[in-house]
Amino acid sequence: MKANQSTLDKIEDLFKALGYKVRYERGNFKPGSCVLLAAKVVVVNKFATTDVKVAALAEIIAQLTLDLSNLEEAQVKFLNAIQQESFAS
Repeated sequence: MKANQSTLDKIEDLFKALGYKVRYERGNFKPGSCVLLAAKVVVVNKFATTDVKVAALAEIIAQLTLDLSNLEEAQVKFLNAIQQESFAS
């Protein structure tokens, strides 16, 4: 998977379809996910490079237990590719 803006956009769309909000914030922290008052939020350092953002979001989404019923077929294929690549590394 190439770490470019198009891939980043696809991952962000995937999170949105799964009910997560991706936020880009300032700070010296590692990207991660959290539950805040029952809201699904993923926080990424806004100053990270595109490849770091893609890698962080791919790692997070590969670790989540997800309900795929709201996803389009193309999104499910993309998610499977992310999960397979994550397990291969």
